[in-house]
Amino acid sequence: MISAKIDPEYKSGFMKPWPGQHALGVTLVTDQQRLAGKVALVTGAAGAIGAATIRLLLARDASVLAVDRDVAALHSLRATLDVGDRFSGLEGDVGSEASVRDFVENTVAHFGRIDILFNNAGIEGSVRPVTETSLADFRRVMDINVVGVFLGMKHVIPIMVKQGSGAIINASSTAGLTGAAGVCAYNASKHAVIGLTRSACAEWAAKGIRINAIAPGPIDSRMMSSLEAGFLPGDPGAVREQLKSRIPAGRYGSADEVAAMVAFLASDDARYLNGGVFPVDGGYLVH
Repeated sequence: MISAKIDPEYKSGFMKPWPGQHALGVTLVTDQQRLAGKVALVTGAAGAIGAATIRLLLARDASVLAVDRDVAALHSLRATLDVGDRFSGLEGDVGSEASVRDFVENTVAHFGRIDILFNNAGIEGSVRPVTETSLADFRRVMDINVVGVFLGMKHVIPIMVKQGSGAIINASSTAGLTGAAGVCAYNASKHAVIGLTRSACAEWAAKGIRINAIAPGPIDSRMMSSLEAGFLPGDPGAVREQLKSRIPAGRYGSADEVAAMVAFLASDDARYLNGGVFPVDGGYLVH
């Protein structure tokens, strides 16, 4: 278990909150968006989006149990946080039911509850046509991206039912709303996440549990760099420029921008949002 002590929230020197609001960086955050007393379980914690989300949740006063297969990366993340008993990190494999059961139980043992689940762990898989994709590669992507979401919800929902509330955010992608050559497993997995999200919402909304999905477009991250190199090994930069040309905003998104959507969906301001799929894509899907 990796633990540390929370730093004071990020503050801007030039923007002052008015009554009922709090400064967070250059953003004014309403009381309802703040997450004091909430406990979040975040998988895929050491990646760009996972780490950015953890920072924002901590800054909004939540406690976080961070899960990743890469223990060294979890230690590196912890080293960037001046934090305490509101952060813990744990090695875990979202594709293993025993591992998921263990880190869910550890979260409850350590923090007493789970208010927020961010099913963020995911891999892109290899870039190959359907006919050249091995069954092993296909199953690996599905195990992490789909089975991981399924198991996370399976083991966290009963805890949230007992509490009478909870917010689950599942990481899909614009790939879950479109199709692209060369990434059949990734596309299929992200479509499946949306199906799981909607099915679970239909089952559990009446119990006070909100279950939504986010659909990030191209985001500056290791995953996008890997995909660019897979699509055109000799000139990944050309892939980036082509993708940017399709985004009305004219750029890739940042992990912080995805984190902001996750934190919003976890907050009480999103209390009537359930079963939704929320793009974070700079307008990518309008084409």
